[in-house]
Amino acid sequence: MASPGARLASLDAFRGFTISSMILVNNAGSFPEAYAQLRHSSWHGWTFTDIVFPFFLWIVGVSLTFSFAKRKDEGADRGKLMLHTLRRSALIFGLGLLLNGLPYFQLDTIRIPGVLQRIAVCYLIAAAIFLYTSVRGQALFIPGLMLAYTALMHPEGYEKGSNFAAYFDSLFLSGHMYSVTKVWDPEGIISTIPAIATTLFGVLTGHLLRSSLSEKEKTAWMLFSGNFLVQAGFVCDRFQPINKNLWTCSYSLLMAGLALVVFGCFYFLIDVKGHARWSRPFQIYGMNAITVYVLAGVLDRMLGLWKIGATTADMLLYERVFLPMASPINASLLYALSMVLLLYGAAWLMHRRGWFPRF
Repeated sequence: MASPGARLASLDAFRGFTISSMILVNNAGSFPEAYAQLRHSSWHGWTFTDIVFPFFLWIVGVSLTFSFAKRKDEGADRGKLMLHTLRRSALIFGLGLLLNGLPYFQLDTIRIPGVLQRIAVCYLIAAAIFLYTSVRGQALFIPGLMLAYTALMHPEGYEKGSNFAAYFDSLFLSGHMYSVTKVWDPEGIISTIPAIATTLFGVLTGHLLRSSLSEKEKTAWMLFSGNFLVQAGFVCDRFQPINKNLWTCSYSLLMAGLALVVFGCFYFLIDVKGHARWSRPFQIYGMNAITVYVLAGVLDRMLGLWKIGATTADMLLYERVFLPMASPINASLLYALSMVLLLYGAAWLMHRRGWFPRF
């Protein structure tokens, strides 16, 4: 049985499952043919791909609680903790800009938002809420953020390109948005508001895990709460569609619920029942999640830019190695799985050498 302050093997495994899934969908979805579940939903709705990023933000919230709760209880200087958080957030945000800029760093058109940038912002704001409010205050921030988001978004609606989030992004991020969309960004400013709520759902789960309840009681509460939030997400979908690009409130509720259910299963199997062997590769992945994500981003960018003749390296690998082995849709899957295995090798090597960079 893990003590409240102990490292949870299930959390590392769940983080590893999430980051390996992120690498899988990022690589499979870049080819002309890929399974629908390995692509983002085109607008309203959701696929397997759409669960990956909110799962990671939820994990950030859980980890944040474990990182700061003991020091906060011991009376550590909140200003110093906040300064540490600010530095860490700036580093993660900078890594995101680095990935967006590779290899030419054209500052007049560089994309400012991104996955790592949103992680940095959500971590920073959720940490501030955690450090300066009670558990009750942290819980109340969730509906507060969702109400604020709804008040901003609802009058204009939730259609692609003609909503308040797109308008707001055009005011402050013009020329620096996602190159595929150009006039709006899936990690834009307004949609970050309910993403912070997703992180806070993780914070509340962290409090549950640190509580004096038995392991079985914790599992039961996670499964019950998760199913409740899933149903709440589907109910809210009638009024505010489930949409990853806008990170709508219904999407935030649904994804937090799914994260609770899936992690609850990981927790019960690994930390309660002790069935941990199957999860070891995920744990190794999860201990260096940000590092592996950055390596994956650099590798993907280099393979997409390096040309051999008239063909980029990633397409050449796809066409010469994987396409002769399978149909186009399965060839894209095999390519993606090969990237997951390659980056697992990097994670295993870092683990073997005891290298765990702090981001």
